[in-house]
Amino acid sequence: TGRDRMLYTSEALERAIEQLNGLPTIGRKTAQRIALWMLKQPAGDIAALAASLVEMKERVAYCTSCWNITESDPCPICDSAKRNRSLVCVVEEPTDVLAIEKTNDFRGLYHVLGGVINPLDGIGPEELKVRELLERIGKMTGDALEESVEEAGPEVILALNPSVEGEMTTLYLAKMLRPLGARVTRIASGVPMGSALEYIDEATIARALEGRTNV
Repeated sequence: TGRDRMLYTSEALERAIEQLNGLPTIGRKTAQRIALWMLKQPAGDIAALAASLVEMKERVAYCTSCWNITESDPCPICDSAKRNRSLVCVVEEPTDVLAIEKTNDFRGLYHVLGGVINPLDGIGPEELKVRELLERIGKMTGDALEESVEEAGPEVILALNPSVEGEMTTLYLAKMLRPLGARVTRIASGVPMGSALEYIDEATIARALEGRTNV
């Protein structure tokens, strides 16, 4: 085939390209450029890269409380005595935890779902960490009631991306969490800083108006 005629004279290089091509968002041409770039680097640098990947796979796991990536269980955030343990922010992926932590404004805990509900891709609540979230919040509510009848239940902040699937997941979680006695809120979404209203879609403007605050 035409593809066979394009194979490199080095089988090792071809195998490296195929492996790189299997990574998300990496097409074959990009994989070729990366592989050829690696060939030009010192052997020690490539060995260090390979070793770091192996070490990452061996040492990094998921916190069994919040399901964020960690090297210890519970993770440092869940284990911190300085965190507000009655406040849980629900996000899609570990990268969302990093984004929120960079603000230095949130001092509660997290719960990583591992994605969003997407029926077209066959992803339902069972494929996400939804059951774990409900069990966790249910326990927090029970603990609060045992400590004091006047103690407010936990607040769950739904901080999912403003996509169709994210909205679907937000509504589903809110429906499931409220009966547990949790206060359910969501992050505001609206017009991003530096944008002109004329270029913003109607749904975003409507959400911005709904989430308006005092000035």
